Amino acid sequence: MARIIDGTEMNMIGGRLRELRLKRGLSQQALSNRLEMLAIYVCRGSISRIEDKQRTVSDIELYGFSKVLNVPIGDLFEERED
Repeated sequence: MARIIDGTEMNMIGGRLRELRLKRGLSQQALSNRLEMLAIYVCRGSISRIEDKQRTVSDIELYGFSKVLNVPIGDLFEERED
């Protein structure tokens, strides 16, 4: 299967996701648990791989991250001060 993203990074949000998660005092497991309450199943290991940009992210996962972290989806892509 052809890759859409050039290079070794498999997503664009990993660093920002980690930043926002830590800013809110959430562990990877806590983030996973909160996503599960929205019926979005992303295990702790997958969150680690997303933050390390070793895993792609689906649209439903983007939606869940934005809801749990209480930010617009676009903020997951931007490096900026909150």
